[in-house]
Amino acid sequence: MNLELFIAKRIIGTKSYKSSVSAPIIKIGITAIAIGVVVMLIAISTGLGLQQKIREKVVAFNGHIIIANYDNNASNESLRPISKKHDFYPKFSQVSEVEHIQAVVHKFTVIRTPIDFEGVIVKGVSSDYNWNYLKDFLVAGSIPQYGDDYSNDILISQYLADRLQFKVGDSFQAVFGEDVNKAPRIIKYDIIGIFNSGFQELDQTFIIGHIKHLQRLNKWADNEIGHFEVFVKDFKNLDETAIQIYQNTPSLLNATKVTTKYATIFEWIKIFDSNTYGIIGIMILVAGINMITALLVLILERTQMIGILKALGSSNKNIQKIFLFNAAYLIGIGLFWGNLIGLALLFAQQQFKLFPLDPSIYYVTEAPVYINLNYIVVLNIGTFVICLLMLLIPSAIISKISAVKAIRFQ
Repeated sequence: MNLELFIAKRIIGTKSYKSSVSAPIIKIGITAIAIGVVVMLIAISTGLGLQQKIREKVVAFNGHIIIANYDNNASNESLRPISKKHDFYPKFSQVSEVEHIQAVVHKFTVIRTPIDFEGVIVKGVSSDYNWNYLKDFLVAGSIPQYGDDYSNDILISQYLADRLQFKVGDSFQAVFGEDVNKAPRIIKYDIIGIFNSGFQELDQTFIIGHIKHLQRLNKWADNEIGHFEVFVKDFKNLDETAIQIYQNTPSLLNATKVTTKYATIFEWIKIFDSNTYGIIGIMILVAGINMITALLVLILERTQMIGILKALGSSNKNIQKIFLFNAAYLIGIGLFWGNLIGLALLFAQQQFKLFPLDPSIYYVTEAPVYINLNYIVVLNIGTFVICLLMLLIPSAIISKISAVKAIRFQ
């Protein structure tokens, strides 16, 4: 058996170890590590969860990449048509990372009621539309089923429903007008479903209806649309995939990443990474300092033992190992309790939504949680290794202790 490990175990197992002067300091060190792990787990999981949720919501309304005409149109409205007759539609087989592509049209309208009105963008979609993202946001009614025939079914947001006092089954008039010298055109829509993404900027902007109405209003042919929305398999490869898509589309079309279109939002959520790294650094530093204090007290308390071991021929390195094994045990206890408490809080938030958030600020209604085994393992290993490395400095004090003086130490 390893002698240093054997002695460390005997020290840990003694009753005097648990009732000694160092006991409360050791408990403080363990508690510091546990609290640090809890805070780090919460910071990482909520930071990643918030990024993921916001990204999913923006992508749900825009796709990962938008293929459209080159123009200076700053609005969401489709002004110039694109033909659907391209090699990349309806299946973008040239780029393996592309999961789905769909054709849409955007057109501005005013929802009119007897007592109020609201300006929105009608997003015209057809049978190729991917409803998987919006299904998660549906709070009432059902998803529209669009075919080749005209449909007056419409999907609106909870924000607009509350503002205009709508519910599933109600109807409203959408007024479309482009020329002040001509009478506006009106379409009566029937509300078949209500969604709530929690992203107010998008919820107050879009309603989703059938594409054929908008093609008719724009006097476009059935094969003419406003733009294509492309969904990719892995968001991490978005930059490389966007380049490949751009290279496989005609020169008259541009491929814009959703991160570029909503640059402000994506730059904002990147700040969470810096905050998370800062929190991790501070927590590990605090935990390390507490463990350094605990180790120094342990060394002071075991000064006579150190002198005896030196007198018996043990080297400074061997004695140093004894105290590092001891410290590793204490760090392990702190990591155990930190993970137990931290993961319990995260699972509770995931299941019961204990902590709500203001959607007007954070774009979500509750603190989202993303739990992944990879970052949990890396966090624990990193914390353990860094704390142990920090303890090499105080453990070097052992080499300064004289065997004779240590044996006489009271």
